[in-house]
Formats: sequence, structure tokens, C-alpha cells
Amino acid sequence: MAREAVDDRRRVGGQALMLQQWLKLSVMGIAGLPNRLGASSVIVIGIACVVGVFISVLAMSAGFRHTLAGSARPDRIIVLRGGSDAELNSNLTREDVDTIANAPGIAKDSAGHPLLSNEIISVVNVPKSDTGVSSNLTLRGVGAALGGVRPEIRITEGRNFRPAVRELIAGIGAARQFRGLTVGSVLHFRNAEWTVTGLFTSSGDIHESELLADADTVASSIERQGYSSVVGLLTDATAFGAFKDALTSNPQLTVEAQRETDYYTAQSAQLTKIIDVIGNLVALIMAFGATFGALNSMYSAVATRGKELATLRAIGFNPVPVLLSVMTEALVLALLGGVIGALIAWLVFNGYTVSTLGGAFAQVVFKLSVTPQLVIEAVVWACFIGLLGGLFPALRSIRMPVSEALRSG
Repeated sequence: MAREAVDDRRRVGGQALMLQQWLKLSVMGIAGLPNRLGASSVIVIGIACVVGVFISVLAMSAGFRHTLAGSARPDRIIVLRGGSDAELNSNLTREDVDTIANAPGIAKDSAGHPLLSNEIISVVNVPKSDTGVSSNLTLRGVGAALGGVRPEIRITEGRNFRPAVRELIAGIGAARQFRGLTVGSVLHFRNAEWTVTGLFTSSGDIHESELLADADTVASSIERQGYSSVVGLLTDATAFGAFKDALTSNPQLTVEAQRETDYYTAQSAQLTKIIDVIGNLVALIMAFGATFGALNSMYSAVATRGKELATLRAIGFNPVPVLLSVMTEALVLALLGGVIGALIAWLVFNGYTVSTLGGAFAQVVFKLSVTPQLVIEAVVWACFIGLLGGLFPALRSIRMPVSEALRSG
């Protein structure tokens, strides 16, 4: 027992000594970084570039996902024709809408009218502000209960459209990206003239990339019977099950009801997946380059400090603290590069407005979003690159015989 106690004390003492040696060597190595500014800058700049590209690409995915589901609510539903995966290829008859309005769980306004908006989707061509080239823009016909169904929509300039008149309001995102979307301007499409009567915001969601008008007026303009979808508010989120069961069990209906949150998550899935794959692939390719840069720089640093490290080993320093100190140095440089890259990406790209084709093959205007989760992922990437780049030089620093290292130094 006494011998075991002595052995335990020696083991603990040895571990404490290695910890002290690692801390001392790490402090010495980090303090000497300014003397190796060129080699250190290669690592920092290379990793900062990887992190910047990684964040900028994936910020598109985060921004697009936020825009599509920005103001979606679990107590708001969307009903499409059965088998339809988007509003553009869905069609509901007026009889379908009347039946849906009487389903259990639908909230009502103060007058007892169901909070439902029968909507119709059309795509129109409007010139882009920067190029003048016509591009697709969503024209959404909405019902009279729009204000109760989507209370987040706020008129910021002008007034709302009137029913039975070719008037429309434009989302501020669309107004920034397309020409002629100012209050009082007249647009020519669908063989008719439409007057822009107002601009609106919608909590930064997809509807800010759309034009809104009276549903029946839009239907008449495109010579279409029926609607694309029905959007409504439930009495509360728990009423969805009863509401959906009532629709699916009705033999007169062939529809599919979804929570608005689920619908927009599905709509954004394909594009965000493509962006995520491309972003990770580009970051991986750049990471290889940054790793080799870190390898070369750390090999150079180990070679420069070869005599110093060999002397430390010769006077009794354990090889393990020497290895860990070299990897710590690489990790510190990688972390510095990661933080710099993340900061630059946040300053340059966060909130930057871009547009792309959405699910209805119309332009969706959205802002890049540099989220905390994205920054954390990027910095973890940077640390991994730094550790990988410092591993082999660190192994070399302890594998080289002391006598050889002293002569080469």
C-alpha cells in the first residue's frame, strides 16, 4: 500500500510537472510569434480567408431560410390541392374554399367571419433596377381578411389597394430590386395597367419580395377560375390536428393542410441544401490549401526553434509538453485567423441584400445572415485546420534526435 501511495504521488507529480512545462513552453512560443511574423501571417491570413468564404456562402443559406420562414406561425395554416408541393401548381375551387372556411379550428374576427385569405399566385415580368432586364416577380392575389390573417404586414408608404380595381402594393424588398415600384407608378403586365398604391413591410419574410393585390381582380386578369391556396389562422396551434382531420376525412375535398412553418421549411429545403453543399465543398478545398500553408509555416517555425527545443529536451523537458506547445502555437494562430475572418465576414456580408429564384420561379429578395451558430462552426473549422497543420511539425520536433537537432540548429 505504501509503495502504491508513493507511485500515485509520483504519477501526480509527473503530470503536474508536464502541465507546468507545457504552459511555460506555450507562453514562450506565443511570445516569440512577432519574431516569426512572416510565417505566422501565412497561417492567419490563409485561415481567415477560409473562414470568410465559408461564412459568406453559408450566410446565403441562413438568410434565405430566414426569409422564407421569417414570420411563419404554428397557428397559421396553408391549404393546397392534394398532391401539390407549391402554391404555383395548386388549384382550389370556390366550393373548396367555402368548405375549408367552415372547418373546425378556424379563428374568426369580431364580426364572426373566418380569418381566411383565399390566394392566387401569378408570375409577372418587371425590369430589375441594376440591369433593366425583365425578371420574374410574384403577384399574389389575397383575400379581404389579409389584415387579420397576416397582421405583420404594415403599409409604410401610400395606401392599401382597393378590391375590384387594378391596384397593388409592393413589398419593400421588391421595391429595392425592381424598377417602377414606387407609389403612384403604373406597371404594364397581363395586358392591363396596374397602379402601385403603397409599399409594405412583412417582418423581413418572403412576402416583402412580392406584389399584393385583390385575389378576384388577379384571377380575372389572368382568366383563371379558383385559387392557388387558402391561408388561415387557427384558434390556437393545438387546433391543427382537428382541422386537418376534418379536411382529409371530407370526401368532397382533395386537399392537403400544412402548418405554415412546415410549408416554408419544405420550400427552402432544396435551395438551402444546394448552398450548404457548395459552401462546404468550397471551404473544404480552401481548407486543404490553408492546411498546407500552416504545415509549411509550422515546419519553418520548428526548424527555426530546433536548437531551442532540443536544448529544452536535453535539460530534462518531457517530449509531450514540447509537442503540445507546438500544437498550441498553431491553434492560437488558427483561432486568431478564424476570429479575424469571422469579423470581416460579419462586417461585409451580414445584412447584404441579394436575390435568387424561389420555389415559384420568381425572384426572392433576402439578406445574408451571419448567425452566431455559423460563426461558431467556422471558428471550429479554423481550429481544426490549425491543429492538423501543427500536428506533423510538432511530431517532428520530438522525433528528431537531440544531438542531430543541436547540430542542425
